[in-house]
Amino acid sequence: MQQLQHAARALGWEGRLVPDVEVLGTRFTAVARIRQDVHQWRRHHGWGPELNPAWFKAWSEPERHDQLPVAAVDLIGILVPVSKPSRALRACGMLLTLAPCAVVLPGQQRYDALSMLELDYYGAGAVTTGPGGSGELVITPENRAAEFGSSMFGRWLLEVLYSRLLDHPQLTENA
Repeated sequence: MQQLQHAARALGWEGRLVPDVEVLGTRFTAVARIRQDVHQWRRHHGWGPELNPAWFKAWSEPERHDQLPVAAVDLIGILVPVSKPSRALRACGMLLTLAPCAVVLPGQQRYDALSMLELDYYGAGAVTTGPGGSGELVITPENRAAEFGSSMFGRWLLEVLYSRLLDHPQLTENA
């Protein structure tokens, strides 16, 4: 977890690290932040995290659009540890549609320039972490989420992160 803290710090991502999130066949650590104003409003009105996928299906029904709470979490970025650059693009793949994604690579390896170029081309970032624990930014990730637009899946993920942040207040703050 400390390597991921250093990676998030190297990227300038301030928020809480939510480990072991698994979606789309990939396990990652999310860097997220609770929107306190929205959280207070939702709590006051009885809108806790909603994890039931059927609830999200109701979003497509026009008569239910006025019954949806605002997302109480901002997803700042996604960190995916990988052992070598050849696995990096596959690791971030679909996650790039949700938020900036960066792979966390061991710092002691030499990296193939083509793999790094490919990551940069698709907007994935890369951070190396060395034995001393510090993170070094190699490629800055791009936020391509707007290109793909919002989705029910992305909104559901925000609810999952909201639930995890409320259930585990001890999650590491990265500030």
